[in-house]
Amino acid sequence: MNGLKSTPAQRWLARLSFMLAGLAIVILLVFAGLKSLAMVAVGLAAAVVGLAAAYFFLSRRGIWRWLSLAAFVGAPIAVIVVYAFRDLLWIAVLSAALWLLASMTARLSLAGNQPDWHMPEHPAQPPAQHPYLVMNPKSGGGKVGKFDLKRKAEDLGAEVFLLEGAEPVDVAKVAREAVDAGADLLGVAGGDGTQALVAGIAAEHGIPFVVISAGTRNHFALDLGLDREDPSACLSALSDGVELRVDLGMINGQTFVNNASFGAYAEVVETPAYRGDKVHTTLNTLPDLLQGHRGARLRAQADSTTIKAPQALLVSNNPYGTGDIAGLGRRARLDRGILGVVGVTVASARQAAGLLRGRHGTGLSVLTTKQIEISADVPQIPVGVDGESILMSTPVTCTISPGVLRVWVPRDRPGVPAPKPPRDWARLRYLAGISETEPGSPH
Repeated sequence: MNGLKSTPAQRWLARLSFMLAGLAIVILLVFAGLKSLAMVAVGLAAAVVGLAAAYFFLSRRGIWRWLSLAAFVGAPIAVIVVYAFRDLLWIAVLSAALWLLASMTARLSLAGNQPDWHMPEHPAQPPAQHPYLVMNPKSGGGKVGKFDLKRKAEDLGAEVFLLEGAEPVDVAKVAREAVDAGADLLGVAGGDGTQALVAGIAAEHGIPFVVISAGTRNHFALDLGLDREDPSACLSALSDGVELRVDLGMINGQTFVNNASFGAYAEVVETPAYRGDKVHTTLNTLPDLLQGHRGARLRAQADSTTIKAPQALLVSNNPYGTGDIAGLGRRARLDRGILGVVGVTVASARQAAGLLRGRHGTGLSVLTTKQIEISADVPQIPVGVDGESILMSTPVTCTISPGVLRVWVPRDRPGVPAPKPPRDWARLRYLAGISETEPGSPH
């Protein structure tokens, strides 16, 4: 037996999901008859055309780009017109709604089979006597000032260093000097790039680290379950917190808390004009990157898996969730001791259309590993490390450092929602009573 227990509610939800899926098919057959095959074919054709058109829009310039955009927008409209003309639109909508409900009930049924999906909490002991916080007043559109974070932190006994002035500041050096002066806790109110630098120093010295969600996107704070709407709530970790033992990603000796990206994204971000006009720069740069006229030719090696010539490669500190085509959702846990890897290789419209198959598509590689090496046909490549573009010498090696970061978070915080369960059809059939053999049990 695999040890996964099921409840009556799970079993009834599994049965309901199959009933809804069957009803969706019956409606097509009863009300559309042989036309149902044409309906499915037209819908699939539109999806293929849409993905192919999206690829051409990103990889071409001039008239071809705008024709592709017209095809991308027109494909779903054409489907609606065809269905309406054949008086099949209501059937398609009803059937699609039933499929959606079937998917929802299937996920609810499988949701109970996710033991230990959240990170364990430990006592935040001993209390910090000399907390030291680095704050960037410009980060997140001025959240440090808007939420009065400096004063509130000092009221809790913390020393605050503000990243002010026009000259760049060596944040890692500031953090090291603070530890040498007696700081027994480090924290950051700023972007994920700054979080990663100071987190590395905290991990190196084995002292606690506090995340204050004063950045623009706050991905690290999000996956720690912190309040992103009110950064000052994160300061409660100093007075009433718990400790999470979190992994850190390492890339050529540098720490990252979220991910390192290679290929198209990193090349676009490195372009000088990107900061001034992100959309135009991206659309102007992508055609050369996707057609291989610009950028390095990459090769990634993780254990026995080789990813050849990916146009985009993402290596993350713990894998992202599996709720969408590429698995790029949230990370419910940051302590599994593995890297997540997602590689995309789309060299043609046919491969773009193949992404409809999700993880089974030939252009998509999704895996986990403890170490990955990225080589290239050039001595240096741009890498986006937690959103910051850095030029690195090849080969670039990414590893994981399990449980090295002691993150203190408020005891009372929004938390992390349960991840969407993977689609386990064998388990779903067993729960519904269609299969008598429990997955994972000996035959």
